[in-house]
Amino acid sequence: MPKISDIQETPNPNAVKFLLKEPVSNGVAYSFNNPDDAKSDTLAKSLFDIGNVSSVFYMDKMITVEKTDEAEWDELLPALAVPIRAADSAASANAASVAASVGGAIAATVSDDPRLAQINEILDDRIRPALAGDGGWLEVLNLVDNKLTIRYQGACGSCPSSLTGTLMAIENMIRDEVDPDIEVIAV
Repeated sequence: MPKISDIQETPNPNAVKFLLKEPVSNGVAYSFNNPDDAKSDTLAKSLFDIGNVSSVFYMDKMITVEKTDEAEWDELLPALAVPIRAADSAASANAASVAASVGGAIAATVSDDPRLAQINEILDDRIRPALAGDGGWLEVLNLVDNKLTIRYQGACGSCPSSLTGTLMAIENMIRDEVDPDIEVIAV
């Protein structure tokens, strides 16, 4: 059972980040954009079941919950804390339940394109840690020709700044350091 060490606001006013004392996953990120996606994931389903939750993202010692516009944090936060405290920690989860819940996990992109390794190195070193600090993450979906398709997750998924400034910064870094012809597209 993970204990909540802190609850932090994010740049997205509809998302908060719960910092935990114990991990709920071992390096695997899980992202759910609606209750149907979360049916097979006990933690995410329990958070959606509270109501007024529009997305759930978690990895390691962090859970980001995004609320609907109508919901008030003062009412929602105490309700969200209950299933988070009741969740299994990654250490107590058995291999079968972890394997069963991989349906919501972010799939790693596999490619022979050497540019993708360079891109992921840049993202891992400079972008993903900053996004995680704000309760979000970034998944690389594919690199086809000169088009890199990414998806923001967690608090970044619907945050206006991730779709403008952050996207431009990512594209500029990749163009400067990997290939000047790459276009970055967020979906």
